[in-house]
Amino acid sequence: MDTIVIEELSEEGLTRRELLTKAAASGVGLSAVGSLLVEEASARTKGLDVVRWVSPRGTLEVMDDYNLVVPIKMGYFRRLGIDARLNAGPGRNEMQLIAAKQMDMGYASPGVMTAAIDAGVPVISVWEQYPAQVFDFALPADSKITHPRQLKGKTISVFTIGWKPIVDPMLAEVGVDPRSVKYREFGPQWIQAVALKLVDAGLAWEGLRAQLLGMAGVFGSGFNLKFLVGTQWGSKLPSNSYQVRRADLDDAKRRDIYTRFLAGVVMGFEFCRANPRAAAQITYEQYPGLQKLITPQVALESMMQLASGYHTSRRKPPHLYGWHYVNDWRKYLDFIYKFKQIKKPLTVDDVLTNDLVRPANAKADKARAATDARAFKLNQAFQRTTIPKGLPL
Repeated sequence: MDTIVIEELSEEGLTRRELLTKAAASGVGLSAVGSLLVEEASARTKGLDVVRWVSPRGTLEVMDDYNLVVPIKMGYFRRLGIDARLNAGPGRNEMQLIAAKQMDMGYASPGVMTAAIDAGVPVISVWEQYPAQVFDFALPADSKITHPRQLKGKTISVFTIGWKPIVDPMLAEVGVDPRSVKYREFGPQWIQAVALKLVDAGLAWEGLRAQLLGMAGVFGSGFNLKFLVGTQWGSKLPSNSYQVRRADLDDAKRRDIYTRFLAGVVMGFEFCRANPRAAAQITYEQYPGLQKLITPQVALESMMQLASGYHTSRRKPPHLYGWHYVNDWRKYLDFIYKFKQIKKPLTVDDVLTNDLVRPANAKADKARAATDARAFKLNQAFQRTTIPKGLPL
Protein backbone atom coordinates (compact mmCIF):
# COMPACT_ATOMS: atom_id res chain seq x y z
CA MET A 1 0.00 0.00 0.00
CA ASP A 2 1.08 3.57 -0.65
CA THR A 3 2.25 6.04 1.98
CA ILE A 4 0.13 9.03 2.89
CA VAL A 5 2.08 12.27 2.69
CA ILE A 6 1.03 14.90 5.19
CA GLU A 7 2.41 18.42 5.19
CA GLU A 8 0.70 20.38 7.94
CA LEU A 9 0.58 24.15 7.90
CA SER A 10 1.55 26.48 10.68
CA GLU A 11 -0.81 29.32 11.54
CA GLU A 12 1.28 31.47 9.22
CA GLY A 13 0.37 29.19 6.34
CA LEU A 14 3.81 27.57 6.04
CA THR A 15 4.38 23.88 5.57
CA ARG A 16 6.52 22.14 8.16
CA ARG A 17 9.43 22.03 5.72
CA GLU A 18 9.17 25.78 5.08
CA LEU A 19 8.83 26.47 8.78
CA LEU A 20 11.91 24.41 9.65
CA THR A 21 13.88 26.19 6.93
CA LYS A 22 12.76 29.55 8.26
CA ALA A 23 13.65 28.53 11.81
CA ALA A 24 17.10 27.29 10.80
CA ALA A 25 17.82 30.50 8.91
CA SER A 26 16.97 32.58 11.94
CA GLY A 27 18.86 30.37 14.38
CA VAL A 28 15.74 29.20 16.21
CA GLY A 29 16.00 25.76 17.78
CA LEU A 30 13.65 23.02 16.65
CA SER A 31 11.98 22.95 20.04
CA ALA A 32 10.66 26.44 19.33
CA VAL A 33 9.13 25.50 16.01
CA GLY A 34 6.07 23.76 17.45
CA SER A 35 4.59 20.29 17.42
CA LEU A 36 3.54 19.67 13.84
CA LEU A 37 3.01 16.02 12.97
CA VAL A 38 4.37 15.09 9.55
CA GLU A 39 4.72 11.73 7.87
CA GLU A 40 7.21 12.16 5.04
CA ALA A 41 7.33 9.60 2.24
CA SER A 42 10.77 8.05 1.97
CA ALA A 43 10.82 8.88 -1.72
CA ARG A 44 8.31 10.88 -3.76
CA THR A 45 7.16 9.19 -6.91
CA LYS A 46 8.29 11.27 -9.86
CA GLY A 47 6.06 12.16 -12.77
CA LEU A 48 2.86 12.53 -10.74
CA ASP A 49 0.74 15.67 -10.58
CA VAL A 50 0.50 17.00 -7.03
CA VAL A 51 -2.83 17.96 -5.49
CA ARG A 52 -2.58 19.50 -2.02
CA TRP A 53 -5.89 19.00 -0.21
CA VAL A 54 -6.61 20.87 3.04
CA SER A 55 -9.03 19.87 5.79
CA PRO A 56 -11.41 22.43 7.37
CA ARG A 57 -11.05 20.85 10.83
CA GLY A 58 -7.45 21.47 11.81
CA THR A 59 -6.89 17.70 12.05
CA LEU A 60 -6.79 14.61 9.86
CA GLU A 61 -7.36 12.15 12.71
CA VAL A 62 -10.98 11.43 11.85
CA MET A 63 -12.88 8.89 9.77
CA ASP A 64 -14.37 11.60 7.55
CA ASP A 65 -11.80 11.41 4.77
CA TYR A 66 -11.87 7.67 4.08
CA ASN A 67 -12.59 8.52 0.43
CA LEU A 68 -9.10 10.08 0.24
CA VAL A 69 -7.23 7.69 2.53
CA VAL A 70 -8.45 4.56 0.73
CA PRO A 71 -7.37 5.63 -2.79
CA ILE A 72 -4.00 6.75 -1.43
CA LYS A 73 -3.36 3.50 0.42
CA MET A 74 -4.72 1.32 -2.41
CA GLY A 75 -2.66 3.16 -5.02
CA TYR A 76 -5.61 4.48 -7.02
CA PHE A 77 -4.42 8.08 -7.08
CA ARG A 78 -0.98 6.98 -8.23
CA ARG A 79 -2.51 4.94 -11.08
CA LEU A 80 -4.43 8.06 -12.08
CA GLY A 81 -1.16 10.04 -12.13
CA ILE A 82 -1.92 11.94 -8.92
CA ASP A 83 0.26 12.57 -5.86
CA ALA A 84 -2.45 13.38 -3.30
CA ARG A 85 -1.16 15.18 -0.20
CA LEU A 86 -3.48 15.64 2.77
CA ASN A 87 -3.08 18.65 5.04
CA ALA A 88 -4.73 19.15 8.41
CA GLY A 89 -4.77 22.92 7.94
CA PRO A 90 -5.08 25.60 10.62
CA GLY A 91 -8.84 25.09 11.11
CA ARG A 92 -9.69 28.37 9.40
CA ASN A 93 -8.95 30.43 6.30
CA GLU A 94 -8.52 27.43 4.05
CA MET A 95 -10.11 29.36 1.16
CA GLN A 96 -7.40 31.99 1.48
CA LEU A 97 -4.76 29.24 1.39
CA ILE A 98 -6.26 27.98 -1.88
CA ALA A 99 -6.28 31.45 -3.42
CA ALA A 100 -2.67 32.02 -2.32
CA LYS A 101 -1.63 28.76 -4.03
CA GLN A 102 -0.37 27.27 -0.78
CA MET A 103 -3.02 24.56 -1.16
CA ASP A 104 -4.93 23.35 -4.22
CA MET A 105 -8.24 22.01 -2.99
CA GLY A 106 -10.31 22.89 0.08
CA TYR A 107 -13.26 21.30 1.83
CA ALA A 108 -15.15 24.25 3.25
CA SER A 109 -18.76 24.44 4.36
CA PRO A 110 -21.15 26.52 2.23
CA GLY A 111 -21.11 29.30 4.84
CA VAL A 112 -17.32 29.55 4.93
CA MET A 113 -17.00 29.28 1.15
CA THR A 114 -19.66 31.89 0.34
CA ALA A 115 -18.28 34.28 2.95
CA ALA A 116 -14.89 34.01 1.25
CA ILE A 117 -16.34 34.50 -2.23
CA ASP A 118 -18.37 37.45 -0.96
CA ALA A 119 -15.09 38.95 0.29
CA GLY A 120 -13.49 38.52 -3.14
CA VAL A 121 -11.56 35.27 -2.64
CA PRO A 122 -11.49 33.64 -6.14
CA VAL A 123 -12.53 30.06 -5.38
CA ILE A 124 -15.28 27.83 -6.75
CA SER A 125 -16.87 24.55 -5.69
CA VAL A 126 -16.27 21.65 -8.09
CA TRP A 127 -17.54 18.66 -6.05
CA GLU A 128 -20.52 18.43 -3.70
CA GLN A 129 -19.23 16.00 -1.10
CA TYR A 130 -22.31 15.98 1.15
CA PRO A 131 -25.50 17.19 -0.63
CA ALA A 132 -27.57 17.43 2.57
CA GLN A 133 -27.26 18.85 6.08
CA VAL A 134 -24.24 17.28 7.78
CA PHE A 135 -24.13 19.60 10.80
CA ASP A 136 -25.65 19.00 14.23
CA PHE A 137 -25.62 20.63 17.64
CA ALA A 138 -24.02 18.87 20.62
CA LEU A 139 -25.61 19.47 24.02
CA PRO A 140 -24.96 18.31 27.58
CA ALA A 141 -26.84 15.05 28.05
CA ASP A 142 -29.19 16.59 30.63
CA SER A 143 -29.93 19.75 28.65
CA LYS A 144 -33.61 20.68 28.41
CA ILE A 145 -33.13 21.96 24.86
CA THR A 146 -34.94 19.73 22.38
CA HIS A 147 -34.96 21.88 19.22
CA PRO A 148 -32.48 24.41 17.80
CA ARG A 149 -35.09 27.18 17.99
CA GLN A 150 -34.51 27.04 21.77
CA LEU A 151 -30.92 28.22 21.23
CA LYS A 152 -32.10 31.83 21.06
CA GLY A 153 -30.04 33.84 23.55
CA LYS A 154 -27.77 30.87 24.35
CA THR A 155 -24.00 30.37 24.14
CA ILE A 156 -22.53 28.19 21.39
CA SER A 157 -19.06 26.67 21.43
CA VAL A 158 -16.92 26.59 18.27
CA PHE A 159 -13.35 25.69 17.40
CA THR A 160 -12.91 29.11 15.81
CA ILE A 161 -15.14 32.11 15.18
CA GLY A 162 -14.54 31.28 11.52
CA TRP A 163 -17.25 28.65 12.00
CA LYS A 164 -19.87 31.35 12.62
CA PRO A 165 -20.98 31.31 8.93
CA ILE A 166 -21.75 27.61 9.37
CA VAL A 167 -23.98 28.05 12.41
CA ASP A 168 -25.74 31.31 11.54
CA PRO A 169 -27.76 29.81 8.65
CA MET A 170 -28.75 26.83 10.82
CA LEU A 171 -30.16 29.23 13.40
CA ALA A 172 -31.84 31.49 10.85
CA GLU A 173 -33.43 28.46 9.19
CA VAL A 174 -35.42 27.74 12.37
CA GLY A 175 -36.26 31.40 13.03
CA VAL A 176 -33.49 32.30 15.49
CA ASP A 177 -31.74 35.62 14.93
CA PRO A 178 -28.02 34.72 14.88
CA ARG A 179 -27.30 38.01 16.63
CA SER A 180 -29.10 36.70 19.71
CA VAL A 181 -26.52 34.00 20.45
CA LYS A 182 -23.04 34.34 21.87
CA TYR A 183 -20.20 32.38 20.28
CA ARG A 184 -17.26 31.23 22.35
CA GLU A 185 -14.00 29.94 20.86
CA PHE A 186 -12.38 26.99 22.63
CA GLY A 187 -10.07 25.66 19.93
CA PRO A 188 -9.74 21.84 19.95
CA GLN A 189 -11.58 21.70 23.31
CA TRP A 190 -14.83 23.13 21.93
CA ILE A 191 -16.74 19.89 22.49
CA GLN A 192 -15.26 19.37 25.94
CA ALA A 193 -16.65 22.82 26.77
CA VAL A 194 -20.12 21.48 25.97
CA ALA A 195 -19.68 18.39 28.16
CA LEU A 196 -18.41 20.59 30.99
CA LYS A 197 -21.47 22.85 30.59
CA LEU A 198 -19.38 25.94 29.93
CA VAL A 199 -21.76 26.63 27.04
CA ASP A 200 -25.27 25.61 26.10
CA ALA A 201 -24.38 23.91 22.82
CA GLY A 202 -21.59 23.32 20.34
CA LEU A 203 -21.32 22.71 16.62
CA ALA A 204 -20.99 19.04 15.64
CA TRP A 205 -21.52 16.95 12.53
CA GLU A 206 -22.26 13.45 11.35
CA GLY A 207 -19.28 11.17 11.79
CA LEU A 208 -18.06 13.28 14.68
CA ARG A 209 -21.33 12.46 16.44
CA ALA A 210 -20.53 8.74 16.44
CA GLN A 211 -16.97 9.41 17.55
CA LEU A 212 -18.08 11.58 20.46
CA LEU A 213 -20.61 9.04 21.66
CA GLY A 214 -17.92 6.36 21.43
CA MET A 215 -15.42 8.48 23.34
CA ALA A 216 -17.64 8.65 26.42
CA GLY A 217 -16.04 5.44 27.63
CA VAL A 218 -12.58 6.99 27.29
CA PHE A 219 -13.31 10.24 29.11
CA GLY A 220 -15.70 8.83 31.69
CA SER A 221 -19.26 9.58 32.73
CA GLY A 222 -18.61 13.34 32.70
CA PHE A 223 -18.43 13.29 28.90
CA ASN A 224 -22.12 12.68 28.29
CA LEU A 225 -23.66 14.40 25.31
CA LYS A 226 -26.82 14.39 23.26
CA PHE A 227 -27.37 15.78 19.78
CA LEU A 228 -29.83 17.76 17.73
CA VAL A 229 -29.27 16.12 14.34
CA GLY A 230 -29.66 18.49 11.40
CA THR A 231 -31.53 16.11 9.13
CA GLN A 232 -33.88 15.12 11.95
CA TRP A 233 -35.11 18.65 12.60
CA GLY A 234 -35.68 19.05 8.86
CA SER A 235 -32.77 21.24 7.80
CA LYS A 236 -32.54 21.61 4.01
CA LEU A 237 -29.17 23.32 3.83
CA PRO A 238 -26.33 21.91 1.68
CA SER A 239 -23.00 20.98 3.26
CA ASN A 240 -19.29 20.84 2.55
CA SER A 241 -17.90 20.63 -0.96
CA TYR A 242 -14.46 20.61 -2.57
CA GLN A 243 -13.18 23.96 -3.87
CA VAL A 244 -10.34 25.01 -6.18
CA ARG A 245 -9.05 28.29 -7.57
CA ARG A 246 -11.52 29.65 -10.14
CA ALA A 247 -8.70 30.51 -12.55
CA ASP A 248 -7.54 26.87 -12.56
CA LEU A 249 -10.68 25.89 -14.46
CA ASP A 250 -9.48 27.98 -17.40
CA ASP A 251 -6.34 25.82 -17.58
CA ALA A 252 -6.94 22.52 -19.42
CA LYS A 253 -4.09 20.81 -17.58
CA ARG A 254 -5.38 21.79 -14.13
CA ARG A 255 -8.92 20.69 -15.06
CA ASP A 256 -7.53 17.30 -16.07
CA ILE A 257 -5.54 17.01 -12.84
CA TYR A 258 -8.59 17.77 -10.71
CA THR A 259 -10.75 15.41 -12.77
CA ARG A 260 -8.29 12.57 -12.15
CA PHE A 261 -8.13 13.42 -8.45
CA LEU A 262 -11.92 13.30 -8.21
CA ALA A 263 -11.94 10.01 -10.11
CA GLY A 264 -9.81 8.65 -7.27
CA VAL A 265 -12.40 9.96 -4.80
CA VAL A 266 -15.10 8.03 -6.68
CA MET A 267 -12.99 4.88 -6.39
CA GLY A 268 -12.75 5.48 -2.64
CA PHE A 269 -16.54 5.71 -2.48
CA GLU A 270 -17.01 2.54 -4.51
CA PHE A 271 -14.48 0.64 -2.40
CA CYS A 272 -16.46 1.63 0.69
CA ARG A 273 -19.77 0.67 -0.90
CA ALA A 274 -18.46 -2.81 -1.69
CA ASN A 275 -16.85 -3.37 1.73
CA PRO A 276 -17.47 -0.67 4.36
CA ARG A 277 -15.51 -2.52 7.03
CA ALA A 278 -12.43 -2.64 4.80
CA ALA A 279 -12.61 1.13 4.12
CA ALA A 280 -12.98 1.75 7.85
CA GLN A 281 -10.03 -0.50 8.72
CA ILE A 282 -7.73 1.20 6.20
CA THR A 283 -8.64 4.66 7.52
CA TYR A 284 -8.54 3.69 11.20
CA GLU A 285 -5.11 2.10 10.87
CA GLN A 286 -3.70 5.29 9.39
CA TYR A 287 -4.20 7.30 12.59
CA PRO A 288 -2.74 5.90 15.84
CA GLY A 289 -4.12 8.84 17.81
CA LEU A 290 -7.64 7.99 16.71
CA GLN A 291 -7.14 4.37 17.74
CA LYS A 292 -6.56 5.54 21.32
CA LEU A 293 -9.91 7.33 21.38
CA ILE A 294 -12.40 5.06 19.64
CA THR A 295 -12.89 1.36 18.97
CA PRO A 296 -13.08 -0.24 15.52
CA GLN A 297 -16.87 -0.48 15.89
CA VAL A 298 -17.16 3.25 16.62
CA ALA A 299 -14.83 3.99 13.72
CA LEU A 300 -17.07 2.02 11.40
CA GLU A 301 -20.20 3.77 12.67
CA SER A 302 -18.55 7.17 12.30
CA MET A 303 -17.50 6.46 8.73
CA MET A 304 -20.92 5.07 7.82
CA GLN A 305 -22.72 8.19 9.07
CA LEU A 306 -20.68 10.19 6.60
CA ALA A 307 -20.58 7.66 3.78
CA SER A 308 -24.36 7.46 3.69
CA GLY A 309 -24.49 11.23 3.19
CA TYR A 310 -21.59 11.33 0.73
CA HIS A 311 -23.35 8.75 -1.44
CA THR A 312 -26.65 10.66 -1.55
CA SER A 313 -26.13 11.91 -5.10
CA ARG A 314 -25.36 8.37 -6.31
CA ARG A 315 -28.76 7.25 -5.05
CA LYS A 316 -30.81 9.98 -6.74
CA PRO A 317 -30.77 11.56 -10.22
CA PRO A 318 -28.47 12.10 -11.99
CA HIS A 319 -26.86 9.27 -9.95
CA LEU A 320 -23.38 10.82 -9.95
CA TYR A 321 -21.08 11.23 -6.99
CA GLY A 322 -20.20 14.88 -6.37
CA TRP A 323 -23.24 16.44 -8.06
CA HIS A 324 -24.36 19.91 -6.92
CA TYR A 325 -28.14 20.20 -6.82
CA VAL A 326 -28.47 23.64 -8.32
CA ASN A 327 -31.98 24.46 -7.06
CA ASP A 328 -30.97 23.67 -3.47
CA TRP A 329 -27.93 25.90 -3.79
CA ARG A 330 -29.96 28.71 -5.36
CA LYS A 331 -32.34 28.64 -2.40
CA TYR A 332 -29.40 28.63 0.00
CA LEU A 333 -27.75 31.63 -1.65
CA ASP A 334 -31.01 33.60 -1.61
CA PHE A 335 -31.50 32.65 2.03
CA ILE A 336 -28.10 33.79 3.30
CA TYR A 337 -28.40 37.06 1.37
CA LYS A 338 -31.80 37.82 2.89
CA PHE A 339 -30.51 37.55 6.45
CA LYS A 340 -27.37 39.48 5.45
CA GLN A 341 -24.69 36.86 5.95
CA ILE A 342 -23.30 37.99 2.59
CA LYS A 343 -23.22 41.62 1.50
CA LYS A 344 -24.03 41.10 -2.18
CA PRO A 345 -26.24 38.54 -3.93
CA LEU A 346 -24.40 35.54 -5.33
CA THR A 347 -25.57 33.40 -8.22
CA VAL A 348 -25.05 29.67 -8.58
CA ASP A 349 -22.45 30.36 -11.28
CA ASP A 350 -20.54 32.50 -8.77
CA VAL A 351 -20.03 29.60 -6.39
CA LEU A 352 -20.14 26.23 -8.16
CA THR A 353 -19.81 24.18 -11.32
CA ASN A 354 -20.73 20.59 -12.22
CA ASP A 355 -18.35 20.56 -15.18
CA LEU A 356 -15.90 18.09 -13.61
CA VAL A 357 -18.47 15.74 -12.12
CA ARG A 358 -19.42 13.62 -15.12
CA PRO A 359 -15.83 13.26 -16.39
CA ALA A 360 -14.60 12.24 -12.92
CA ASN A 361 -17.32 9.62 -12.51
CA ALA A 362 -16.61 8.29 -16.01
CA LYS A 363 -12.85 8.08 -15.49
CA ALA A 364 -13.06 6.16 -12.20
CA ASP A 365 -12.38 2.43 -12.40
CA LYS A 366 -15.32 1.48 -10.20
CA ALA A 367 -15.08 -2.22 -11.01
CA ARG A 368 -11.48 -2.41 -9.83
CA ALA A 369 -12.31 -0.64 -6.56
CA ALA A 370 -15.21 -2.99 -5.89
CA THR A 371 -13.13 -6.08 -6.70
CA ASP A 372 -10.29 -4.92 -4.45
CA ALA A 373 -12.72 -4.21 -1.63
CA ARG A 374 -14.34 -7.63 -1.78
CA ALA A 375 -10.90 -9.30 -1.77
CA PHE A 376 -9.60 -7.21 1.16
CA LYS A 377 -8.69 -9.28 4.22
CA LEU A 378 -10.07 -7.81 7.41
CA ASN A 379 -8.11 -8.08 10.63
CA GLN A 380 -9.71 -9.74 13.64
CA ALA A 381 -10.89 -6.48 15.18
CA PHE A 382 -12.83 -5.43 12.09
CA GLN A 383 -14.11 -8.96 11.47
CA ARG A 384 -15.94 -8.54 14.77
CA THR A 385 -17.56 -5.24 13.78
CA THR A 386 -21.17 -4.93 12.70
CA ILE A 387 -22.31 -2.62 9.91
CA PRO A 388 -24.91 -0.23 11.39
CA LYS A 389 -28.42 -0.39 9.96
CA GLY A 390 -30.35 2.51 8.46
CA LEU A 391 -27.36 4.06 6.68
CA PRO A 392 -27.73 3.19 2.98
CA LEU A 393 -24.79 3.41 0.59
